[in-house]
Amino acid sequence: MSDKQPDARLDTRYSEATATATDWSEALKILNLAELFWISTVRPDGRPHVTPLPAVWSGGALHFCTGPEERKARNLAANPQVVLTTGVNTWNEGYDLVVEGEAVRVADDGRLRELAAAWEEKYGEFWRFEVRNGSFHHGAGHAFVFSVAPRTVFGFGKGEPFSQTRWRFD
Repeated sequence: MSDKQPDARLDTRYSEATATATDWSEALKILNLAELFWISTVRPDGRPHVTPLPAVWSGGALHFCTGPEERKARNLAANPQVVLTTGVNTWNEGYDLVVEGEAVRVADDGRLRELAAAWEEKYGEFWRFEVRNGSFHHGAGHAFVFSVAPRTVFGFGKGEPFSQTRWRFD
């Protein structure tokens, strides 16, 4: 997926009269700079599971990694639909984003090397990964990498003016 412009709509039901739809370029800045995301997956029995993790935006998608035995990886094996959220914990300032899509495993070592470089550039040496056999390796463990190309993204402007923008992707 490319970084093409999605269809943007302001939801006037949840926006002040002076609000305008946020430009996708502003949402991309937030996605690129955000250090922490919350991922929501669904357990095989239907119960939700939410946990924080780092993620990088690259090639028109958010990418995250998880150990193959971790709860979120096991959930994704049964249901790849996810929501990733980021923002600030204030109600009257800042901007929150909710990214909906399908998590697809990235196993190509060439692409994984690109993503490993992006992780280290964004998060520093602690997040240096070795790539081999379709996985990230760090210390004694290894992790699967997933790509989430957004299907729909919601943006919530907080403070004057409050707003809700929805971006839809083809």
